[in-house]
Amino acid sequence: MNKILTKPEALKDNPHLYCPGCGHGIIHRLVAEVIDELGVREKTIAVAPVGCAVFAYDYFNFDVTEAPHGRPPAVATGIKRVLPDRIVFSYQGDGDLAAIGTAETIHAANRGENITIIFVNNATYGMTGGQMAPTTLIGQKTATTPFGRDPKRDGYPMKVCELLSSLEGVSYLERVAVYNPANIIKAKKAIKKAFQKQIDGKGFSLVEVLSQCPVDWGMTPKDSIKWVEETFVKTFPLGVFKDK
Repeated sequence: MNKILTKPEALKDNPHLYCPGCGHGIIHRLVAEVIDELGVREKTIAVAPVGCAVFAYDYFNFDVTEAPHGRPPAVATGIKRVLPDRIVFSYQGDGDLAAIGTAETIHAANRGENITIIFVNNATYGMTGGQMAPTTLIGQKTATTPFGRDPKRDGYPMKVCELLSSLEGVSYLERVAVYNPANIIKAKKAIKKAFQKQIDGKGFSLVEVLSQCPVDWGMTPKDSIKWVEETFVKTFPLGVFKDK
């Protein structure tokens, strides 16, 4: 029997510890496939955050360091400036990037640092029990908003792509999702384009990926996919927000 699908070289054989139905496994594979196709595995350096995505260093088969509590863009900036021939990216969730790491994200983008960020948005703090995140939807129930997010008390969902799109240093911004095969294909194209922007020296690039989090959402994996498709994308519409 001929194999038609094999594991990317940029992924290790380690079994994933992510929850059933979580989108991280899909996104890891897409990143690994892109790294393989671009032929840059030997010169890639990733920066992992806190939260669920911290486990990235166990799964990617290239150099990965960790910068907890929102600091990956700052550390990635330092690595890229010292080693400008390397492909440097951070892999962050919404709590790490859009809450405790807001300043690092905005200023790295505004400076036009030639790095890439893969931003996984699941509208909640996944690892620590599903508390409200900056990206939690209005009315969405979480561990800290059991009756739903109220904008009068909790503010509004933070839209990172829209926020960064006004900054001159930004080269490429796109929001994608991984809830069905068609969107997974689009997500891979966006990730590849973001890395290509860095290879071409175009400056800061970020791909936001809407991801399922069935355990913290209190849903089955099937229902979480439906929620992304029918509800999540209404607040966070998919598309290209900047491409120059």
